[in-house]
Amino acid sequence: MDESYNNRMSLVKGAKDIAKEAKRHAAKKVSKIVNRATDEYSSQRNYSQFQNEDKDNDDMCYTQPDSNGHFPCSRTANGEDGEHYASDATEGHDDEDEIYEGEYQGVPAYTDRMPRDGQDSLGQPVSDSLRDRKELELERQADEEELAQQYELIMQECGHGRFQWQLFFVLGMALMSDGVEVFVVGFVLPSAETDMCVPNSGAGWLGSIVYLGMMVGAFFWGGLSDKVGRKQCLLIAMSVNGFFSFLSSFVQGYGMFLFCRMFSGFGIGGAVPIVFPYFAEFLAREKRGEHLSWLCMFWMIGGIYASAMAWLIIPHYGWSFSMGSAYQFHSWRVFVVVCALPCVCAVVALTFMPESPRFLLEMGKHDEAWMVLKQIHDTNMMARGEPEKVFTVNRIKLPKHLDELVEMQSDSVRLGKVLFRIRTELRGIWLTFMSCFNYPVKDNTIKLAFVWFTLSFGYYGLSVWFPDVIHHLQSDEYASRVKTHNNEHTEDFTFNFTLENQIHTNGVFVNDRFISMKLKSVTFIDSTFQNCYFDDVSTVGSLFKNCTFVEAFFYNTDIDDSKLVGSRVINSSFHHNKTGCQMTFNDDYSAYWVYLVNFLGTLAVLPGNIVSALLMDKIGRLSMLGGSMVLSGISCFFLWFGTSESMMIFMLCLYNGLSISAWNSLDVVTAELYPTDRRGTGFGFCNAICKLAAVLGNLIFSSLVGITKTIPILLASAVLVGGGLVGLRLPDTRGNVLM
Repeated sequence: MDESYNNRMSLVKGAKDIAKEAKRHAAKKVSKIVNRATDEYSSQRNYSQFQNEDKDNDDMCYTQPDSNGHFPCSRTANGEDGEHYASDATEGHDDEDEIYEGEYQGVPAYTDRMPRDGQDSLGQPVSDSLRDRKELELERQADEEELAQQYELIMQECGHGRFQWQLFFVLGMALMSDGVEVFVVGFVLPSAETDMCVPNSGAGWLGSIVYLGMMVGAFFWGGLSDKVGRKQCLLIAMSVNGFFSFLSSFVQGYGMFLFCRMFSGFGIGGAVPIVFPYFAEFLAREKRGEHLSWLCMFWMIGGIYASAMAWLIIPHYGWSFSMGSAYQFHSWRVFVVVCALPCVCAVVALTFMPESPRFLLEMGKHDEAWMVLKQIHDTNMMARGEPEKVFTVNRIKLPKHLDELVEMQSDSVRLGKVLFRIRTELRGIWLTFMSCFNYPVKDNTIKLAFVWFTLSFGYYGLSVWFPDVIHHLQSDEYASRVKTHNNEHTEDFTFNFTLENQIHTNGVFVNDRFISMKLKSVTFIDSTFQNCYFDDVSTVGSLFKNCTFVEAFFYNTDIDDSKLVGSRVINSSFHHNKTGCQMTFNDDYSAYWVYLVNFLGTLAVLPGNIVSALLMDKIGRLSMLGGSMVLSGISCFFLWFGTSESMMIFMLCLYNGLSISAWNSLDVVTAELYPTDRRGTGFGFCNAICKLAAVLGNLIFSSLVGITKTIPILLASAVLVGGGLVGLRLPDTRGNVLM
């Protein structure tokens, strides 16, 4: 009899479960949810919709703890107050005795006993193949829209204050490191290649290899940040950059130096694609454009820092030491170490920052996200002197996820844990990247990639072309001041001073002594040296062409076969020649000039940064993006009038000042245009395109220096104006919430 009664009760329970499931599916209308959410948000900041959502769509119940420290749920499993139907598996279990894991932290507890979506009445997973795929996607889209609206309200309640400013400076240090890395390449390149005796065939590889590392790093770290988190990826990427930056300052071989700088670029490549999405997810809509623009100023600060340190350190060649001829540590290596310090500071500070709560919610980690949001709220309220204000959010909508557990289980049988994790993450990055070319973000991805490419191609191409043109003008002026000496004859004379920018033709030197002297850009042609003594002589850009040395003695000099072009050496001896390549001299005016030009060019973007930050939310991202690129393209035409160094420096400052607004607005638009699950991947792809364009721009524009002005000017103008016009066709994100 008891058995019959139990069977009857089980049938009743099953019938009720089926009825509830049917009712829940029938009541779930995506459009109704979205419309109701929109009406609720537009009227006032009100969380009642998310707390009192209809029973059929609610799969969680989050409440505040009662006086006894428990987390009661006002609604029971069947949706009626006062009744609770327990299954046989949980019969006799007292829910009041269960200790919730986050209870001691005050995290709202999940206590709803209703079946979750994708589960049957007993809580067993229902295969996705049994559900309509389109229905799942529509449900997820509705959940995403609802979460985006609610998250915006939550960030408004948390306010903008001390927490955001702390994160601002921490992420600013990371962005500063990216700016330093870009400038380090140009400043170190001449000294490193000279110090390591790099032949002309290997020159220039340093700049390209660093940008290629940054390109791969941007794509990899940006995609990985959508899988494992913004903070964790940024922390690892910055650590890789810092480690290989320090290591590169100590290695001696050029090949090993290239290897270290490539991996340093690979690490820093993750800074920009992660920093902007990371910071954007802590900002409310009305603050996002302005404060992301202020954050861009740290890239400028990085350039100023690198220029100032290069100016102060590299020309001081006395800041060096050596261990025999095998190990040399010159001043440019000290500069590399100093430039790694911002990265180290960023890594240390980043360890104290939390993960993005928006990313945590996307991953379904409600408790962790709630704790971070509460930390933001409490930190800001404490700074305002209002510690009594309570964080009123009780529950946050979580989007649905499509489970791939079956495939993972089958693969894990064949592969080890580590290899399986790597394969899964790489496959996930690729699938996320491919989803950036699906509707509705496909057109936006293509347009963004084109704008990033054109802006980077024009900016980095001209950034290389400007200094090279200035250097070319300097070389022409330097050559015009050369002193020529013909048919001179000296005997028993001691040369112990520096000779610079001179040409000696058909000279005769008899019993002369060249002691502790420096030859800079000095050429001897068809000259004769008889019974001459050379001791501690250093040469840079100096040659002996078709000269004759008779019974000459060389001691501790760098004069070798490469300096003796077509010359004859008769009964002469060389002792203790200097090994390696010699650095330039302390009075190297050109080095100071290069650092000064870059310093002024970087400082010129300060007004543009301020203007873009103040007007970003007023005139809109697209107007600023298109207008800045078009004006930058028009300004290139004034380069035809740049016939002097001062005029070229002025044009460089003008161009940088106009183009910086385009960079800032493009960073903001890219961070806002992609949904959370693809934000890092999309930004990383666009930044990788940017670095590819930088490599192409450097190669193309540098090859045209001294040949023609017409092609660089027309090419830069065309790509900048074209990119600006395409940028105007991007969707306006000023009023968007973070999807």
